[in-house]
Amino acid sequence: MAGRFYDEWTVGDHLVHEIRRTVTETDNLLFSTMTHNPQPLHLDAEAARASEFGRILVNGTFTFALMVGLSVGDTTLGTLVANLGYDALVMPSPVFLGDTLRAETTVEALKDSRSRPNAGIVTFAHRMLNQRDEIVCRCLRSALLLRRPA
Repeated sequence: MAGRFYDEWTVGDHLVHEIRRTVTETDNLLFSTMTHNPQPLHLDAEAARASEFGRILVNGTFTFALMVGLSVGDTTLGTLVANLGYDALVMPSPVFLGDTLRAETTVEALKDSRSRPNAGIVTFAHRMLNQRDEIVCRCLRSALLLRRPA
């Protein structure tokens, strides 16, 4: 099992996730159409060329989902009870087709669960960076994780 139990985390733990991903046109097209997002900046090369960006922008919700997905194997795989929420989600720089993205995670807080003695809440700060080391997405994720079995 790759994920860690609640009691194996310490505030300040920092992970650089090894898996990177180059975003393709197919990724963006499929995600946009699967989520019924018709934004021309994601799907229409002519409209995107006429924008201030001059090219197609990758759907921001894809970027967010990829960031969380890249972190799961190292953080919550096999130990997650539930994701409780996402806060402070920002996308300070755009993502374009062909960008290669990587994720990092830092543990911001730990809190014992009041209702589940076998679990606790970890607040992860996730960051996604492109190949130019620009932050393209970041958020806080609260996850209810199991404690290590006795």
